[in-house]
Amino acid sequence: MSLTTEPRVDEQPAAIDTDKLMGFVFRAVDEVGATLNAALVVMGDKLGYYRDLAAHGPTTPTQLAERTETAEPYAREWLNAQAAGGYVTYDPATKRYTLPPEHALAMTDADSPAFLPGFFQIALGTVHDTQHIVEAARSGAGYGWHEHDADVHVGCERFFRPSYHANLVGSWIPALDGVQEKLERGALVADVGCGYGASTILLAQAFPNSRFIGSDYHPASIETARARAADAGVADRVTFEVASAQEFTGSGYDLVAMFDCLHDMGDPVGAARRVREVIADDGTWMIVEPMAGDRVEDNLNPVGRAYYGFSTLLCTPSSLSQDIGLALGTQAGPARIRDVTAAGGFTRFRSVAETPFNRVLEARP
Repeated sequence: MSLTTEPRVDEQPAAIDTDKLMGFVFRAVDEVGATLNAALVVMGDKLGYYRDLAAHGPTTPTQLAERTETAEPYAREWLNAQAAGGYVTYDPATKRYTLPPEHALAMTDADSPAFLPGFFQIALGTVHDTQHIVEAARSGAGYGWHEHDADVHVGCERFFRPSYHANLVGSWIPALDGVQEKLERGALVADVGCGYGASTILLAQAFPNSRFIGSDYHPASIETARARAADAGVADRVTFEVASAQEFTGSGYDLVAMFDCLHDMGDPVGAARRVREVIADDGTWMIVEPMAGDRVEDNLNPVGRAYYGFSTLLCTPSSLSQDIGLALGTQAGPARIRDVTAAGGFTRFRSVAETPFNRVLEARP
């Protein structure tokens, strides 16, 4: 008997809707432009183009190049690309380009929750390492956070810090049961997976009576965090250590915080057990995770699309590079996070706050 499947004579190829085909093709063209624009945004941010446009209003390529001390051909083509993408406007009569004030806020104000250059920077750094992820996908291996391009580390902080700056002290901490009062009196706090220490430093600035220990497995990040704490004038109440989430030191913590990192861990259940070991009986575990629903269909939106992209290229490989390699994924959703906390010994769990990019969860012993 032949194992070859012959096509049935009565089967007809699917009819192609030409308009639908070309609609998809032109959508793909737009996607290529958007991919290239990630690099252009990072370029404009690093060269000071957005800040210059925000400060000076309608501008010619020559003026932009002169003021930023860059070559005019690059300034000209960059402005044209930004105009084609709707990031700046172009006036054919004056041949000048303008950055609208709303766009200027998003592209130049690092303290605004709408600040975007860090988002593009982490995306560009992530895409830079795609070949490593292609190889890892074939072998089933992982690719560690520490192995990525520096734009990933810098961009991550620049993307998340504005949201922390806008929400952490003003709304997220007050949403936790009794935590603000403890911090005001003087509490012991662990910030696990702290990266460059942005969240740790913000908390230390807001609650000078409390003491903070930040930890991360990445030595270079801890080195930067120590320098940032000294510059911010909070080194007297903040210490940083190189340690994994399963091995960070201390005990009797009133608050343990994890910001956008639990889903990256190879052994999040092991991390949950460690938190349970070191937290006070009336302590709180604050888990800030990327905004996600529990079902795939809940996340089929622009934010979910971006996060699924990061999950494929950054977060899931990071988890798979570690012991256990549970690979929760960036869009794990609150139900899976609740399962992790329960496996670690926590009995109470609730969602307490959210933004378009983050969900804040509270776990209690």
